[in-house]
Amino acid sequence: MNQPVNSADIHKAIVEQQAAQDRRKMILNGVLLVFLLAAPFMMYPVFLMKILCFSLFAVAFNLLFGFTGLLSFGHAAFLATGGYTTGYLLSNYSGLTTEMGILAGTLASTVLGLGFALLSIRRQGIYFAMVTLALAQLVFFFFVQSPFTGGEDGMHGIPRGELFGLISLDDNMNMYYFVLAVFIGCYLLVQRVVSSPYGQVLKSIKQNEARAVSLGYNVDRYKVLAFVISAALAGLAGSMKSVVFQLASLNDAHWHMSGEVILMTLVGGMGTLLGPVVGATFVVNVEYQLSQGPLRDWVDPILGGIFVLTVLAFRSGIVGELQKFVKKNLG
Repeated sequence: MNQPVNSADIHKAIVEQQAAQDRRKMILNGVLLVFLLAAPFMMYPVFLMKILCFSLFAVAFNLLFGFTGLLSFGHAAFLATGGYTTGYLLSNYSGLTTEMGILAGTLASTVLGLGFALLSIRRQGIYFAMVTLALAQLVFFFFVQSPFTGGEDGMHGIPRGELFGLISLDDNMNMYYFVLAVFIGCYLLVQRVVSSPYGQVLKSIKQNEARAVSLGYNVDRYKVLAFVISAALAGLAGSMKSVVFQLASLNDAHWHMSGEVILMTLVGGMGTLLGPVVGATFVVNVEYQLSQGPLRDWVDPILGGIFVLTVLAFRSGIVGELQKFVKKNLG
């Protein structure tokens, strides 16, 4: 005879399972934090900062694509706008502090993101993607033709300056820990957004937009806000990148960069918090290793092959596949 199901036991089991998952997540985050703090003593800090900047760019894109379901082909516009704005201000206004220049670049990308969102958000699917691509190309040609951006040569010699007028950012170690602090803050912000009631609505929009509308949610407003937050974080990544390398490059505005961040997100695992970080780390390392050897002319075809392999065989990405394995074997 079947025993009656005790709802209290079920609830207790769910709570214990969630607590175990939270413990594993805290342990993982702790290990990663210790590694990141010690990393510049084992690896070249500038290379690590490049990974952190692109990781933030991918995290920003993943908020829009992985959690909201909006595929933007124009996110390079925000990366470049942040970089060029910060570079121009820091190069031409000596009294401007580095943190103010970075904030200005972030604000410029935020405003541009709002414009992109208002023009494209009512479109869906491939139409949304094509509108964002077209708008991004307009931004690209602006940077090519503008007398303030250096055209195809870009901006060079952007000063790093000092943080709060006290800490010299010309020192790579100081610069690294500043970039790391900004990255961790933004990562925690995205984590909070995703786990909040607002984030749950974004997930419901991705899963079934019509149902979200039927429940009374103004989905366009939610999508616009997600787009703006994503653009702001992408601009922040571009601003920091221009300070780290003391360079604002036209490559950051090219459509190829928009495709690259899609690759990072898919390889790492879209819809996961850690996936874009893993994907960005993987892609940046692959590009670097290939560019140093005899296959340097084959970087794009090899990355294209990785993209196709991921879509066909590992659609959940590296982190997604690991999560499936852990859930299947460890519960």
